[in-house]
Amino acid sequence: MRRYNVIGTMSGTSLDGLDIAYCTFELIENKWSFKINSSLTTNFPKQLLKKLTIGKALNGLNLMKLHNELGNFIGESIADFIKSNKINRNKIDCIASHGHTIFHQPEINLTSQIGNGANISVITKLPVICDFRTTDVALKGQGAPLVPIGDELLFAEYDYCINLGGIANISYKENEIRIAFDICPVNIVLNKFSIELGKAYDKNGDFAKSGKVNSNLLEKLNTLEYYKNAPPKSLGIEYIEAEIFPLINVYKISSEDKLRTFVEHISIQISNSIKSTNKKVLLTGGGTFNSFLTERIKANTNNNLILTSNQIIDFKEALIFAFLGVLRLRKETNCLHSVTGASQNNIGGCIYQAF
Repeated sequence: MRRYNVIGTMSGTSLDGLDIAYCTFELIENKWSFKINSSLTTNFPKQLLKKLTIGKALNGLNLMKLHNELGNFIGESIADFIKSNKINRNKIDCIASHGHTIFHQPEINLTSQIGNGANISVITKLPVICDFRTTDVALKGQGAPLVPIGDELLFAEYDYCINLGGIANISYKENEIRIAFDICPVNIVLNKFSIELGKAYDKNGDFAKSGKVNSNLLEKLNTLEYYKNAPPKSLGIEYIEAEIFPLINVYKISSEDKLRTFVEHISIQISNSIKSTNKKVLLTGGGTFNSFLTERIKANTNNNLILTSNQIIDFKEALIFAFLGVLRLRKETNCLHSVTGASQNNIGGCIYQAF
């Protein structure tokens, strides 16, 4: 038996906060188990949030400053988390930090997650593993999604794992091979039109529920070229800003109708991605708290949709990044080429150890 205690962090594309999870993993007879001991989502300070929102438009110098600023924020947030939860730092094997994605264009071999790991290590006085995606992109892969190795080893009892975050992604086994890909945007789009209505997000999907489906817009969304592409494939904010938002904004309809139409689009694309019926489908991510969205997904699929504990729903990605850190420490594969399209399985993550 081998036990690891790791703090995992995640900052998603919807910028709804920094997720922190202190996790324990045990390997017994070649089978992994896990426990989330404590967890927290901390909001970004307003000025930092503003910079992250426009990060890809910054010049090189200011982007590097933001890289350091975010690293400091992550480090200080973790230090506070350790203190408030009275965690014995001597028992922590490492911190595994996803950082925040600024650029993701694997078609030109480019992905960038900021949040300086050296700064995090100096502040917390702990080893830090970060930059999980770039090795895979160097091997001509998508560098995403990375969560499927955790689905494979920690959540094998589910036939499909779907995360409803800024972007929805799916993971499943087909002919004993793990397949995964980004399905479609979710909260990146829903939050944008909720903000137009004066709210940061559409609580329970109430705005969307009050709107009407625009059938012409729905058809245009469902026939986007991305959905015709076979996996491996992934989505970045660049694609959403270039293809999704301009398409929606062509239609002079209310924000409620845009939300209603896009909720229907999400539910259809998720249904199209699940190839089977009567299977166990795990739903996680912030989008699962949008009850109208989950209702529409249920209406469009003949499968058993499972919403587990709120802690797993909220912190599954932070948990799995902690697990990616464990695999990195063990020098074991934590990125699957069957998922990303890379030339080989690989071990992603740079280690910073200031002390």
